[in-house]
Amino acid sequence: MKQTPRTRKVNEMVREEVARILAEEISDPRLMLVTVTSAEVSPDMSVASIYVITHGDQERYDEMLAGLESAKGRIRSLLGGRISLRLTPELRFFVDSSVDEGMRIAEALKDVPPSLAASGDADPGDEPETE
Repeated sequence: MKQTPRTRKVNEMVREEVARILAEEISDPRLMLVTVTSAEVSPDMSVASIYVITHGDQERYDEMLAGLESAKGRIRSLLGGRISLRLTPELRFFVDSSVDEGMRIAEALKDVPPSLAASGDADPGDEPETE
């Protein structure tokens, strides 16, 4: 979907306000240490996809999503009072897997054998210098 300056601004505004609401207004223990990584509002502004992460395993993610689902109405109500849109978008929460994928890749790169890492530094066409 093509983003315009307005949609980027709305996305960022929704992300910031949902994060602030989760930190300051919602006291559900399942929502402790939840980070809102991004928000994408549909072109007609009727739906907002909110991407979140937390620390822990799959069970922790399931708890977090259950807590968000439970608090969705209150979050939407508070969001409506904080943003100036004609409609308050319906909220849909998703786990942002990009952070976990990045960490998985970083861990995999730590296991690269030194001989392979050293050979990757030189250009394939470079020949060793001989004197």
